[in-house]
Amino acid sequence: MSVFTLGLNHTTAPVDLRGRFAFAPEQLSPALRGFRERLLRAVPEAALLSTCNRTELYVAADPAQVTQLVAPAIDWLATQGNVTGDQLRQHTYVLEHRDAARHAFRVASGLDSMVLGEPQILGQMKQAVREADAAGTLGTTLHQLFQRSFSVAKDVRTSTEIGAHSISMAAASVRLAAQLFEDLRDINILFVGAGEMIELVATHFAARSPKAMAIANRTLERGEKLAGRFGAESLRLADLPARLHEFDAIVSCTASTLPIIGLGAVRSALKARRHRPMFMVDLAVPRDIEPEVAALSDVYLYTVDDLSAVVQSAGEKRQAAVAQAEAIIDAGVLSFTHWLDQRATVPLIQALRAQADDWRAAELARARKQLAKGADIDAVLEALSRGITQKMLHGTLAELHASDGEARQQMAQTVSRLFLRQTPRNPAADDNS
Repeated sequence: MSVFTLGLNHTTAPVDLRGRFAFAPEQLSPALRGFRERLLRAVPEAALLSTCNRTELYVAADPAQVTQLVAPAIDWLATQGNVTGDQLRQHTYVLEHRDAARHAFRVASGLDSMVLGEPQILGQMKQAVREADAAGTLGTTLHQLFQRSFSVAKDVRTSTEIGAHSISMAAASVRLAAQLFEDLRDINILFVGAGEMIELVATHFAARSPKAMAIANRTLERGEKLAGRFGAESLRLADLPARLHEFDAIVSCTASTLPIIGLGAVRSALKARRHRPMFMVDLAVPRDIEPEVAALSDVYLYTVDDLSAVVQSAGEKRQAAVAQAEAIIDAGVLSFTHWLDQRATVPLIQALRAQADDWRAAELARARKQLAKGADIDAVLEALSRGITQKMLHGTLAELHASDGEARQQMAQTVSRLFLRQTPRNPAADDNS
C-alpha cells in the first residue's frame, strides 16, 4: 500500500476559500462514505481532517492506483466546496508516500500550524481517525500512519520546547485589543460561541479584568455554564442585534455554516454607539462575521489569517526546538516507510505459508493412511519428515542446479543465507570469517 495526502491550509488558501471546505465532526463519516461511492469503491482507505486552518484527505491504496486516484479525489473535494477542480488545484497540495507521512507527523506535532506547537490539532486528528473508523474507511495502513503520528507528536512535545515561546490566537487577540483600547479594564467584551477556542480566549481576556463580559451561544445551557466560570452574562444569539452596541470588543468562534453577525447589525450598533470604535475578532472558518463589516470605518475586524503575523512573532526563539522536532519526525518517517515496505511482502508470505500448509497436509494424510494399515510408527515418521523436507527443498535445489556462472554464485549465497544461516555447514559463513 501507498499513501497520499490532498489538502489546503492557511498557507495555500485564503480564509474564505477554506471556509467552503470546513466539515463539522458529524459530517466527516458521511463525506468519507460519499467519497468512496464517488470513486466506485476504488479507494480502500480514506480519512478526512478538517479544522479552521486546513482540510486534508488522506488516502491509502495500491501503489499502482495512487497516481490515478489523485485527480478524481481533487474533483470530489471541489464539489464539496462548490468550486471547479481547476480552481481548487491552485490552492491545494498533493503529497505521496514518504512526503505524505512526513506531513502527517508534522501536522500532529503542531509544526504545520499557524500557531507553532498548538496542542488542539492532535485532538482534531484523533477525531478524524474516529470518524474514519466509524465510516469503515480507516484500514490498517492509515491506522498505522495516524497512530505513529500521535506517537511522534508525543515525543516532540515531551522532548522539545515546541510551543514554549508560542503566542496563541487567544493571546494575540488580547494583544491587538490592548493596542486599540487604553485600558482593557474599561471595556465590555462579548464572546460568541462556547467551544474550546472561546473558552481559551475568554480566559486570556478575563485575566485583564474587563468591565463586563458576556457569552452568547446557540445552546443557552452551555453558554450559561461557561459564563458562570467567568462571572459573565449569558445571552441568546437571537438577542445579539439588540445588544450588539453595548460591547466594545467582540470575539466569535462557532461552527455555524453562515455568518451570525451581519453588516446591517454592525451598522446599527455603530450608530447607537455614536461611532465609538468596535474591536472584532472572527476566529471561525467559515466566517461568523460578514467580511463586508471590515469596510466600516469604525470597526477593527481581524480574521485568523490577520492574526498569523502576530502569532509568529516569537519564531526565532523556537528554531532550535524545531530542529529537534524535525529530527524526531525524520526517525518516525523512516520507521513508517520501512513498515510499508514490509507490508508489500505480505502476499508473498501468505502464499509461502499456504504452500507449506498444503505440503504438510498432504504428507500428514499419507502418514495417517500408512498408520491405519498398521505400518511401523518410526518408519511412518521418517517418511513424513523426509517427504516434507524434500517438498520444501525441491524448488530451491532445482533452481540451484539450473543456474550457472554468476547467477549460480548469487543463488548459492542466497540459499546459504536462507537455509544454512550461521551454521558450521554454511560455506558463505566460512568465506566471511
